[in-house]
Amino acid sequence: MDLCVIVLLSLCGLLRGQDPVSLDDCCKDGKDKGQASQDCTSLPLISGSTTCRIAQEQCCATVLDDNICTSGINMAKDQGSCDGLLSTSTCETKTAKMCCECCLLGRAAQEQGLSCDLTLAVGYQCGVVSRACCVDRLPNTHGKPSPDLQPNAPITDDRCKAAGCAQRCVNGTCVCSEGYKLKADRKTCEDINECVLGAAQCRPGERCINTLGSYRCQREVSCGTGYELTDSNQCEDIDECEMGTHNCAAEMVCQNSAGSFRCRPRMQCGEGFIQDALGSCIDINECVSVTGPCPVGHMCFNTVGSFTCQRQSVNCGRGYHLNTQGTRCVDIDECAGPDNSCDGHGCINQVGSYRCECRSGFIFNSITRSCEDINECRNYPGRLCAHKCENILGSYKCSCTTGFKLANDGRNCEDLNECESAPCSQECANVYGSYQCYCRRGYQLSDVDGITCEDIDECALPTGGHICSYRCHNTPGSFHCTCPATGYTLAPNGRSCQDIDECVAGTHACTEAQSCFNIQGGYKCLSFDCPANYRRSGDTRCERLPCNLTSECLALPVRITYYHLTFPTKIPIPTNIFRMGPSNSALGDDIEVAIVDGNQGGFFSVKRVDHGGVLVVQKPITLPQDFEISLEMKLRRFGHLSVYLFKIRLFVTPDELSNGITE
Repeated sequence: MDLCVIVLLSLCGLLRGQDPVSLDDCCKDGKDKGQASQDCTSLPLISGSTTCRIAQEQCCATVLDDNICTSGINMAKDQGSCDGLLSTSTCETKTAKMCCECCLLGRAAQEQGLSCDLTLAVGYQCGVVSRACCVDRLPNTHGKPSPDLQPNAPITDDRCKAAGCAQRCVNGTCVCSEGYKLKADRKTCEDINECVLGAAQCRPGERCINTLGSYRCQREVSCGTGYELTDSNQCEDIDECEMGTHNCAAEMVCQNSAGSFRCRPRMQCGEGFIQDALGSCIDINECVSVTGPCPVGHMCFNTVGSFTCQRQSVNCGRGYHLNTQGTRCVDIDECAGPDNSCDGHGCINQVGSYRCECRSGFIFNSITRSCEDINECRNYPGRLCAHKCENILGSYKCSCTTGFKLANDGRNCEDLNECESAPCSQECANVYGSYQCYCRRGYQLSDVDGITCEDIDECALPTGGHICSYRCHNTPGSFHCTCPATGYTLAPNGRSCQDIDECVAGTHACTEAQSCFNIQGGYKCLSFDCPANYRRSGDTRCERLPCNLTSECLALPVRITYYHLTFPTKIPIPTNIFRMGPSNSALGDDIEVAIVDGNQGGFFSVKRVDHGGVLVVQKPITLPQDFEISLEMKLRRFGHLSVYLFKIRLFVTPDELSNGITE
């Protein structure tokens, strides 16, 4: 048990050692700093405790609120109105306005003989301010409690000693000294803030500062340079000469003045001298400072401390000459005579001088006394001429830039229609300040002069190879296309060449025993004969004659069919060009297809497909040529073998005509 007590006591001592500052110290520090700086936004903390920081900030804010409330109470007492607090809506202004108006409520209650304890629900602080202004208890002359009401006055009554009063006791009841009020425990006294309650009587320009049991008034504005504030709160002049704070030199004497002092020289200067601010004697120039020190006809010369007069000879200045007697100077008439000084301009004589009346476009130079040309273009830039201004003697001349002509007013510029003089070889379009040449279709504007129209060689253009399908012929401003002499005709679009079907048109040269087969750019006359043991069963078919069941006959194809195909070179690889197969199919058919002749170049191949086979071009054919391909198809159906032969004549024509040929 003793060990636990020791540990707790040690812990308490440790905690007290961490924060020895009491809350009263924190509050007092906040009040002092708020009273001194009138600002609580950045208080330097005296302890790391959060509770101490709160006490500092709240006590500081209370001091500022008390000062603001006091200013409102003072306004109510001094001016009897709160109108001066209506211009802004800050928190400070609202607090001062509340205290001012609540004070006016208390004074109104006092004037009407009502109770100072308001029954209105105006809030605690407003009620306190209203009652204080209603009661209007005033302190004594110096703002200090009376000697018989000192807070530390001894308490001699035995009943009072039993009551335990903090300050004074009357018949066993605790009372407080002037400047204090009794707390809720009816024993302890606390300070009354006269500044908040409006009981202080500070003059305009002074600020109320609360003290324990009283208050003091302090000037809000300093006395200024040369004055000091006395204990009676008055501004008195500082005698710098008596205090020795002046900066007068040794040869100067200090003389005090209200708010300042002056340095005066010790020595006095004699006649003909004047004393400067440093006490030095400076010579007076009587010839300048005194009016007419010398008689007429004499000149004045300054000397140290005096001056002398000397008779002067007659010397006329510019614009004057001596009269015939040589006694005085008379004016020269510079305008007299045919050749005056103004060089043809008007001349006006003046006393001792003259002035030229210059013609329009000239100005008089008072230094050279001549008329000089006015450069209107430089004096009034951009205001005389629309485009260009050129100065000439006595006037100016306007001109226009290229593409414009001078208007009738001689100042503005009008657009010049260059197309009227036909500057372009074909078409011309006038634009503001210039013109633009255009060419008709089939021509283009020359890059050299931008005026001449040159023929466009459509056949030589990068796209010329696609203008005509065969040959392009350029003509002035246009072109035309042609086709090969035989086998083709020009299409309606005038550019493409269409194949002539000689077989349909009847322009072929095939015999009656031959058949005509049209190809690109020509035709082929075709004929065939059936081999031995075959008979012709159609235009392109040979059927095998009945066999005598010999193996050689049965090995021959059942049917030989002739086909004719044509296609251009450079067709996509691979391409299916022919399909073979039985006319009908049956379940279990076994079909074999193969090229048996005509594929020496290896351009073709066959492949098996459902119910037959196809002939495929497997190698590019770049040159036009003819092929005769023999295809064999073997069909095994129900155990019986049948062979069919397909003879295909292929005519490969040029892929396209000779594009890009121009003439």
